[in-house]
Amino acid sequence: MNYTLVGGFVLLLGAALIAGVLWLASGGAWAKRQDLYLSVMEESVAGLNLNAPVKYMGVNVGKVQAISLAPANPKRVRLLFAIDRGTPVRRDTVAVLKTHGLTGIAYVELDGGAAASPALQAVPPERYPQIRSKPSLSARLEEMLSTVLGKLDSSSTQLNALLSPQNQRAFSATLGDIALLSHTLAERRQTIDAGLRSAAQTFDNSAAVSEQLRRQAGPLIARMDRAAQALEQMGIDTAQASSSAGRTVSEVGSDVKRFTATALPDLQQLMGELAVLAVSLRRLSEQLERNPSGLVFGQGLAPNGPGERQEQQEQQQAPPAEKTHRLRETP
Repeated sequence: MNYTLVGGFVLLLGAALIAGVLWLASGGAWAKRQDLYLSVMEESVAGLNLNAPVKYMGVNVGKVQAISLAPANPKRVRLLFAIDRGTPVRRDTVAVLKTHGLTGIAYVELDGGAAASPALQAVPPERYPQIRSKPSLSARLEEMLSTVLGKLDSSSTQLNALLSPQNQRAFSATLGDIALLSHTLAERRQTIDAGLRSAAQTFDNSAAVSEQLRRQAGPLIARMDRAAQALEQMGIDTAQASSSAGRTVSEVGSDVKRFTATALPDLQQLMGELAVLAVSLRRLSEQLERNPSGLVFGQGLAPNGPGERQEQQEQQQAPPAEKTHRLRETP
């Protein structure tokens, strides 16, 4: 009976001891409640292990609980963090992969999280809130070195093309020409110096001539300016005279129109009568030449010749207007 009690007590004590150890291992009364967060890295996570620390501004706030490749894109790594509840993980919080000095042991550093930014929440279909990530320092250095090496490789290729045998021969020929030119210039140094002095003297003379021309051209320019002003004034006077002449022509034109309308018929009638009178006086003169005594003794007119009789008969038979016209045509 005593052995049975002792055995039961030992078993009960062992079970209690095991339960106490498990409780202490899980944290017991000091265990902290943690929340799970997801982050996706687009770089290698070499050196990062399970239970690696997760720090916020250098303070341990959790650990890495799981590491796996993204099913849709194997170049992306999914990291699951167990972070202490109450840690200010917000929408602008970012996760960066860092290493401890030269040891190469990696951990995750959380950065950001402004007080005004809202807390990070899970977005379906993701089960956990996803923390944004940015490249680590080593990834940025690697990318920069890759870019620099690519540019160096391109520059090396271009340099090799530039230093091809053909370009080298051309460069050597150019150097030879430069050396020959240098020797030629050295041999003709005195001639070049004399030419430079002559050119300097020429420039000085040109400057003196220019100054003299400037002084002499001053009065000429002033006279040309006055002549231009005079021409301008003459143009103005001519324009005014043209305007006055236009008005005068207009007035004369109106007077001519009035004269044509009123006095021209009377003038035409007067000219007709004067023509008749002139013909009569001419005939009288011709008669006096033929018979001067007729002016004293009053003799009758001399008989007309054959042609004159026929013309006289035609004039007597013609209308008055035609008679006047024939009298005008008679010489």
